[in-house]
Amino acid sequence: MFLEIVTPEAVIFNSDVVSVLVPGVNGKFQLLKNHAAIVSLLVGGSVIIKGDEIQIEKEFESKFTISNNVYSLAINSGTIEMKDDKIIILAD
Repeated sequence: MFLEIVTPEAVIFNSDVVSVLVPGVNGKFQLLKNHAAIVSLLVGGSVIIKGDEIQIEKEFESKFTISNNVYSLAINSGTIEMKDDKIIILAD
């Protein structure tokens, strides 16, 4: 599945991923391949991304914490949409 993370400054993430864990309004939830279509609000917390061959542009690497193919991005709030194995996160 494909994940795109957009902030007010730029598109900071564009890559195929295995899973995404996000801080939803009613608690954390995870998205995997073939997840049902969803639109949800996000609250402050961390977006946790797992993948095998994730590449992040050099200028945005400092925004992520990386450990063993697990990438973490702190957000204040946002929205998430998943449809047809494409996830778009609008993060603040």
